Amino acid sequence: MTENSQNPGIALDLNWVMSVQVNRSAAERRVATITRRRSIKKEWQAAWLLRAITMMDLTTLDGADTPGRVARLCAKARQPVRQDILEALGLADQTLQVGAVCVYPNRVRDAVRALHGSDIPVAAVAPGFPSGQVSVEMQLDEIEKLVETGAREIDIVISREHVHTGAWQQLYDEIRALRDACGQTAHMKTIIETGELGTLNNVYRASMVAMMAGSDFIKTSTGKATSNATLTVGLVMVRAIRDYYERTGFRVGFKPAGGISKAKDALNWLILIKEELGDAWLTPELFRFGASSLLGDIERQLSHHVTGRYASGKYMPIP
Repeated sequence: MTENSQNPGIALDLNWVMSVQVNRSAAERRVATITRRRSIKKEWQAAWLLRAITMMDLTTLDGADTPGRVARLCAKARQPVRQDILEALGLADQTLQVGAVCVYPNRVRDAVRALHGSDIPVAAVAPGFPSGQVSVEMQLDEIEKLVETGAREIDIVISREHVHTGAWQQLYDEIRALRDACGQTAHMKTIIETGELGTLNNVYRASMVAMMAGSDFIKTSTGKATSNATLTVGLVMVRAIRDYYERTGFRVGFKPAGGISKAKDALNWLILIKEELGDAWLTPELFRFGASSLLGDIERQLSHHVTGRYASGKYMPIP
């Protein structure tokens, strides 16, 4: 991402936010046609999976994270696919790396150190992760410290209370304050936690308020809820992104996260983005997967493509 790609935001327009009504059955039918109609095979599938790797936030958000574990994850981020597989694909001299490495605040310094010399950004979840039950005032100083430490992307999480009580102005003001704390150096991804919003109308409204408040990305989930990224909520969110772009001329990024663990899942998300937003969004600057185990399955599928057989997971471990 470049600094000039930050979303400046706009004034909160509640008439726009509240005017949209989402038809769930129509959204589900649309998703079903996307996944049924397109089939990506052989060389095209390998190419799309390689692209998916470049749009991956390789993530570890575990209470057992250590400096060593983060260092191993960062090494995988630098070389996400085994060299012999890249050679078989004719990509031995190409640079292939993930979109970012995402860690808890206490592990940012470790990740920055491990990624020194690369252009892979470090993403950190904000102190309110995953519950959203931390006051904005407590988060502001911590976000500024994370940016000073070297985080170049900050994943914040909204207070779902504001959505359920209709406190849209308060939600806007809080996201705007967190956006300002990120400054001009770091991009901000806003997690709306779709599984806890109740309705698709709320998914659209929270997405739109987040973009109006200056979010550079909107993100489905923390990965810690019982329901995470689904194509149906993804469709609603990317339609909101499209509406925002048509009204403001600014492209906001999208990040599905939680429950995306198979290469087939990744392909379905890429198809959704291509059909709903177009090729302009199929870049690390505008699309990311939040993933911890997805890379292992993609590497396994690439190995199958070049050898004709599936390798054991132990030959391509994720730290």
